[in-house]
Amino acid sequence: MTSKANDTIEKVHCHIPDPANILEVQNLSKYFDIKTGFFKSLPLKAVDDVSFNIKYKETLGLVGESGCGKTTVGRTLLWLYPPTAGDVYFDGGQISKKNVRALRRNMQMVFQDPYSSLNPRMTVEDIIGESLSIHRIFKTKAQQRERVYELMRLVGLNKEHATRYAHEFSGGQRQRIGIARALAINPKFIVCDESVSALDVSIQAQILNMFKDLQDQLDLSYLFIAHDILVVTYMSDRIAVMYLGKIVEMAKTDEINNNPIHPYTESLFSAVPIPDPKTARESKRIVLEGDVPSPLHVPSGCAFRTRCRYATEQCALETPPFEDRGDEHFVACWNR
Repeated sequence: MTSKANDTIEKVHCHIPDPANILEVQNLSKYFDIKTGFFKSLPLKAVDDVSFNIKYKETLGLVGESGCGKTTVGRTLLWLYPPTAGDVYFDGGQISKKNVRALRRNMQMVFQDPYSSLNPRMTVEDIIGESLSIHRIFKTKAQQRERVYELMRLVGLNKEHATRYAHEFSGGQRQRIGIARALAINPKFIVCDESVSALDVSIQAQILNMFKDLQDQLDLSYLFIAHDILVVTYMSDRIAVMYLGKIVEMAKTDEINNNPIHPYTESLFSAVPIPDPKTARESKRIVLEGDVPSPLHVPSGCAFRTRCRYATEQCALETPPFEDRGDEHFVACWNR
């Protein structure tokens, strides 16, 4: 059989992404082998069979408690961790080991800790300009320097900051440097991994508003990862809720705020502080019992069943399907 015929067969069997989506994730899993003794290991299921999509110019918020796999999802999308299973489609094409370097021009990440994500031995100009040099965007150093100055202005930094080092800046300024670095090569999609969690509340508001302004100016799409529901609600068009490596609920922001279905989502929203004292007294907080199970020993069936007040025998026997309950409100629960 000719190579041309092989190519035709491959195209017939491959997934055809929706042109409305910049990113499609299908059955993505990432397992880490953890040694438990001599020649023995167990798979730590950091991300287990996760599927979602992100439309052009859309922000999908990914929320859940620490250790649920949010950061691993973001890093696996960009192939900072190679996936154990599943497929990721970006801008109409499938991401693989062969093409990920080329695609990284359009996919970038803003990391959680502005203190450790910047090289202390490099000046701000070198940090922001590093990706420009790697991808050989400009022919001359002067052109590259002008682009760095333009990016610095875009994120609220002064031209004079270019020759300074990262330790000379505050946390908020360092995060601005990280954002400028991510924007340097004009990406279409950015993973924001807890990008404001290490900052003071007042600085958080400035950075969040800047993310929104940049999205409008540059037509960006975001995966916005956070554990603070209020931050995710402010930033996102849709919200996905993760628990122990799985997405248990996903819907438009207003819909999931007004009508949380999954018991875990209910408990998360019930913990949000309410500024009105009368409403706060009348509202009931749903306190989860027990501890989060180890991802090395995930419960059978529904992973949340050990802490769920609605759990039945079926929850232990079968994993609930991730179903659309109407108006693109997806939930994985047998009893809600």
